Amino acid sequence: MKVLITGGAGFIGSAVAKKLIERGDTAVLIDNFNDYYDPKLKRNRIKIFLKDCKSGFTLYKGDIRDTKFLERVFKKEKPDKIVHLAAMAGVRYAIEHPLLYVDVNVVGTTNLLDIAVRYKVKNFVYASSSSIYGLNKPPFSEKDMTDTPISPYAATKKATELLAHCFSHIHGLPTTGLRFFTVYGPWGRPDMGVFKFIENIICGKTIDVYNFGKMKRNFTYIDDIVSGVLTVLDADLPCGVMNIGGDHEVALMDYIATVEKYTGKEAKKNMMPMQPGDMASTVADIRKLRKLGWKPTTQVKQGVKNFVDWYKEYYKIV
Repeated sequence: MKVLITGGAGFIGSAVAKKLIERGDTAVLIDNFNDYYDPKLKRNRIKIFLKDCKSGFTLYKGDIRDTKFLERVFKKEKPDKIVHLAAMAGVRYAIEHPLLYVDVNVVGTTNLLDIAVRYKVKNFVYASSSSIYGLNKPPFSEKDMTDTPISPYAATKKATELLAHCFSHIHGLPTTGLRFFTVYGPWGRPDMGVFKFIENIICGKTIDVYNFGKMKRNFTYIDDIVSGVLTVLDADLPCGVMNIGGDHEVALMDYIATVEKYTGKEAKKNMMPMQPGDMASTVADIRKLRKLGWKPTTQVKQGVKNFVDWYKEYYKIV
């Protein structure tokens, strides 16, 4: 089948594209290569990470807010399914730029839902976020109330879930929102703490540790994210949301200790209070996705080792 992936040069998007192509599908990638983080990494995901897959994908540079651009792509490609991952990400940056997040995440997603209906797309899988759970008590279940997000970013992700539900209800468009929990691994996003810890520890710089280290996460390795995305993409469910996260909650200080182990360096820690909009614990109840036959298989120790090895190779660290 032909799958359109927005954010196709992104961390998750490029990994999903690679797996789709390896199994015989065709990928159509859309990305605007914005400078929220270094666009060179995005270009290298296409140039290096996907170098053996070039016959299996087409890349379009453009913005999901541009309806004329989307119309040209859909008219030419006529994708069977969509994996919508393009978004402004990050809780902290959203507090400073809320209008940008609404424009990209809410308006952009609405554009895609609308055109998906018109082109009779068979399944629309999109990125939501664990951040929508706000101050709920973990572990988080899809049945939990999510009407009180604590950051503009989380609010935009909640809005996309509501919009997807409307398009499913009115037009019969199959939609599934995946609430991602702290994705990490090779080719990851440099703005995320899981990346910064590795970078700063290797380079001998101080790392900022928020809430004085009293935080827990379901760290989810990129390969497990990809297998979950494809499981849902193939399932063609009518409408819903699902958590996708690791099967063990891990204390932040334990994650940092694992990075120290595989970098061979001790972290210089700047212990800080909680930041506005952040959450002390994001732990997933993943039983719903497990019922589709999916399960995470990469433990944090192996995942961090792979991440550190990639970082050293990519940035030529001796």
